[in-house]
Amino acid sequence: MKILVENKVPFLHGLLEEYADVDYAHPDEITPQRVRDVDAMIVRTRTRCDASLLGGSRCRFVATATIGTDHIDLPWCASRGIAVANAPGCNAPAVAQYVFGTIAALRPALPMTAHTLAVIGVGHVGSIVARWARSLGMRVLLCDPPRSRAEGGTQWCSLADAAREADIITFHTPLTADGPDRTLHLASEEWMLSLRRKPLVINAARGPVVDNAALVRALDRGLVGDAAIDCWEGEPHISHTLLERAAVATPHIAGYSREGKWRASQMALDALTARFGLPHIRLAEDAPLPVPDSVTSSAVAASYNPLLVDTPALKAHPEQFEQLRNDYSLRTELH
Repeated sequence: MKILVENKVPFLHGLLEEYADVDYAHPDEITPQRVRDVDAMIVRTRTRCDASLLGGSRCRFVATATIGTDHIDLPWCASRGIAVANAPGCNAPAVAQYVFGTIAALRPALPMTAHTLAVIGVGHVGSIVARWARSLGMRVLLCDPPRSRAEGGTQWCSLADAAREADIITFHTPLTADGPDRTLHLASEEWMLSLRRKPLVINAARGPVVDNAALVRALDRGLVGDAAIDCWEGEPHISHTLLERAAVATPHIAGYSREGKWRASQMALDALTARFGLPHIRLAEDAPLPVPDSVTSSAVAASYNPLLVDTPALKAHPEQFEQLRNDYSLRTELH
């Protein structure tokens, strides 16, 4: 058996050689010729898995060490009998850390209790964000139409409610281009025109969830107080205008914690070994501590500040977006 492992997936080197021929490749080196004779792949978001890459390959399994699967043509893979596994929730605590580190950095004069926070998308990440926000005494609005329909109850708000009532709005939805729960440009120009409290808008979900050009206009009009952007439309070729206007600007690293990478790699490895009937293999690195149910303002502020290194680095060198992301020094999650 031959397995191709994207070399930006950490902690895996040397673990599979006993059972397979393992090829470690940089994302730029993963070509149709390179994957022609592989049986399985472990990748990240920069490897586009579709007909153009896998059409001539014997590959029958792809594990992505990420939450999202936007880079995988799932219908095509299904039609070719290629099984796909992802790592749901792997970096959720790190993204929550990013959100609260951003709030602490941009709103230092106000106590957390002064804010109304709207969480758009209450899945793995949004649930932790909401739980930590309540532990900090914030008023929390939950917006998740699919969950609202499925579960009912009175705890849900609409996107219009968030626009009207929230001081901070943070997006944590997947990216869907069509259907009743379309999230492409969920934060649209029309929605931004309805904002009432000049909120801080945070996008640590997917770049196209927020209309980047409309966000620039909303900032210019004073409809949005501040923007914190980790996920951008057109990555790595991001809007320099939005980069200039954003208070926090980072190269898609909100989920880049050591613990998050550990979970992602272990989940990808577990999926692969289960698929091919291999013995369970545990990463040599220590497992992460449990995710806390509550946090403190002081711990949040001390844990991560995107204004110290990450934002200045991207603003100074936007052309190095991919390098800044690939060479990011993994931070420690909030415990």
